[in-house]
Amino acid sequence: MYDLIIRRAKRTDGSLTDIAIQDGKFAAFGTLAADATARQTLDLQGKVYASAGWIDSHVHCYPKSPIYHDDADLIGVACGVTTVADAGSTGANDVDDFYQITRTAKTNVYAFLNIARTGIVTQNELADMSQIDKVGVRDAIARNPGFIIGIKARMSSSVVGQNGIKPLVRAKEIQQENDDLPLMVHIGNNPPNLDEIADLLTSGDIITHCYNGKPNRILSPQGVLRDSIKRALSRGVLLDVGHGTASFSFEVAELAIRQGILPHTISSDIYCRNRMNGPVHSLATVMSKFFSVGMTLTQVIDCVTSQAADALRLPAKGRLEVGADADLTLFEQRFAPQVFVDSEGQSVKGESLLVPLAAVVAGITLLTEEGKSAHVF
Repeated sequence: MYDLIIRRAKRTDGSLTDIAIQDGKFAAFGTLAADATARQTLDLQGKVYASAGWIDSHVHCYPKSPIYHDDADLIGVACGVTTVADAGSTGANDVDDFYQITRTAKTNVYAFLNIARTGIVTQNELADMSQIDKVGVRDAIARNPGFIIGIKARMSSSVVGQNGIKPLVRAKEIQQENDDLPLMVHIGNNPPNLDEIADLLTSGDIITHCYNGKPNRILSPQGVLRDSIKRALSRGVLLDVGHGTASFSFEVAELAIRQGILPHTISSDIYCRNRMNGPVHSLATVMSKFFSVGMTLTQVIDCVTSQAADALRLPAKGRLEVGADADLTLFEQRFAPQVFVDSEGQSVKGESLLVPLAAVVAGITLLTEEGKSAHVF
C-alpha cells in the first residue's frame, strides 16, 4: 500500500511512467503491477507531463518586506512550483521571523541571506558598509541551518552607492567563513563594472539577472560574450535568469543562447506587483518565454529541476529518483499563439505555454486553478 500512485505520467522525452510515493519519498518508477494499491491514485492517461517539482531559485516572499514581498504559496504551489528560494529579502535582523512565517507554507521555502543586516528595506542597502555585519551573518546562519542556503549581494550602482566593488569583496569573505555557501550576485547598472564582479566569482557562485538589457550586461556592444564572463563560466560560475520587472531582455537572451550561453537556472524574481501586473506573472510564464529563444522543453525543465537543485545544493530535490523527496509538478504544454513581453517592453510571439495543473509536495497533491477544472483529476 503506497500513499500515492500516479499512473501513465508523461516524461519530457515523451515516454510514460508510473510513479509510487511512500512517506514523502519516491518509492518506485516504471510500470507498476496492476494490483498495486495506494491511498490515492491519479491516472494521467499519458496526457499530462510529470517532472520533478519545479524550483524557483530567485523569488521575494517575505511578506513584511516593504519593497518586494509576496506570499510563498501564491508564487509556489498555486503556480505549480514546489520549492522557492527567497533571494535576499531578509538579512540577519529579520530572517528568524521569515523562517517562522514559512513554517505554515505548503511550498518548500529556503532563503539566501542578504549580507546587509536589514535585507531589502531600502534600495541602497549596501551603500553603508556598516550594514554588513559578519558576526550577525554567521549567527543567523547558525540559528537557521537548512533554511539559509546561501548569501546574496546586490551589486548595482543604486544599491552600493559609492562603495563600488567593496561589498562583493566582503561577501566573498563571509562566504569563505561560512562553509562556502552559495553566493548569488545581482548584476545591474554600473558601477561596479561587470568585469570587476565576474573576476571575483568562483565555482558555484551565481550571477542572477544574466540576460538583463542594461549596458553592464554579459554581452559586449558587438553582441559577443564578455571575456570576463567566459573566464567565470570556465571556473564554474552559474548563470541564473532572475527575470524580474527590469532584468530580462529577449534580445540579450536570444543572442547569448544562439552562442551556446544557456542559463543554468531559470527563475522569476517574482513578487506581488510583477506577478499581478507583469511582465513575470509566474515561473511557468517565464519558462515558456525560453521556447521563443531556442530552448527545448527538456532544457527548460532541467533549469528548474536538477540544475536548480544542484545550484542550491538541495540533493534530495529536483530528480525523479527512488529515495528523493516526492515533489512533482504536473503540467501541460498547450500549443496556441502567444505574445510574451520582456522587461524592456519588447514583445515576442510564441507558440506554446506551460500550464501547471498540480504541485505534489512530499506526496501531497495540491491542484492549481487550472488543475481544478482539468478532467484528468
